[in-house]
Amino acid sequence: MDHVVLTDVIAAAALIVAALGLSLAVTITRRVGSRDPIAVPRLWRRLLRIDVPPMSVDGDFGLIEKGTDRIAFIANPTKAGISELREQAIRACSTRYLTQPMWLSTTVDDAGSGAAQHAIDSGADVVVAIGGDGTVRAVAEALAGTGVPLGIIPVGTGNIFARNMDLPLGDIPALLRIALDGRDAPTDVGRLVLNRGPKGPDEEHMFLVMAGVGFDAEMVAGADERLKRRLGWLAYFFAAIKHLGSRRIHAVVSVDDSPEVAGQMRTVLFANVGRLPGGLILAPDATADDGLLDAVTLDARAGIVGWTGLFGNVIAQGAGLRQPAVLKAYAASRIDHARGAAMTVTLDHLYKVQADGENLGLARKITATVDTGTLIVRRPRV
Repeated sequence: MDHVVLTDVIAAAALIVAALGLSLAVTITRRVGSRDPIAVPRLWRRLLRIDVPPMSVDGDFGLIEKGTDRIAFIANPTKAGISELREQAIRACSTRYLTQPMWLSTTVDDAGSGAAQHAIDSGADVVVAIGGDGTVRAVAEALAGTGVPLGIIPVGTGNIFARNMDLPLGDIPALLRIALDGRDAPTDVGRLVLNRGPKGPDEEHMFLVMAGVGFDAEMVAGADERLKRRLGWLAYFFAAIKHLGSRRIHAVVSVDDSPEVAGQMRTVLFANVGRLPGGLILAPDATADDGLLDAVTLDARAGIVGWTGLFGNVIAQGAGLRQPAVLKAYAASRIDHARGAAMTVTLDHLYKVQADGENLGLARKITATVDTGTLIVRRPRV
């Protein structure tokens, strides 16, 4: 009899403890959910009826709290994992007690500049681009000169600009922390003016990484979109192989007030930054805050021998080694560098031009200038 009573008492005590524990868990979860609903697992949110405030899809902010930054996210909806990233963005803002952020998407007709302009007009204090180099460049076009900082969540093929901004690729929590709390760094942007010949008007474009004419533009135009989605930046390697036999261009290059240099070459690049994926460095001296662009000309002759030598020279640059000037006149490949605030390339025919991996079509003359410190970029705190 005593044994039965003792068992009943223990069972009752266990039930009371379990009930108290469940009550405490529910109370804590509700309190956490009221401040940070995304921190609560989805099953608990359903059971406890905790509502997640949706991010505005109609391009508006939530209830604005005095003294808090208004954050606008502009995302490329075709990128994988955007819905999960969206929840992480909500959580990052809510844990900082920020105003409910604005959420905008890029479209076929608007790569991001229109959405960024809407965010600026709506009073955004920070605009965060979620996508590849194309999305980042489009958003930056609208932000340049406004003083509104650009945050970057790189989820593209090459993410070259993000690499050069020392952002931790693939670490979404760290990227969100930098976008919301990082230091504001004045950053240079490049400006292009394309002359398409007597039949077409001049066009202006902005670039953050590099623009170029010749082999690199042919490679960009020939890259397969399906391979880019599957292989990332390696897709450009296969596109490059297809164009190894393309003819060299004849160009006249001028940098600031220096004498013009004329000759045949494979490509001419205008670099705002120098680092590429795979540890490659095309412009070792280029930085995005020096008020200068780097002109890089590359040439390869003698077929596969020249191309092999050129690739070796690029790898050597990444290790801090440069081709001696005395050997350039006799080598089957060469890389030449010049620095300046303005540079012009005049061509003998119409050739393809690219900027930050986007095909800009054909041009006969290209002028590149630097716009110093006009873009504010959120970078890691030192």
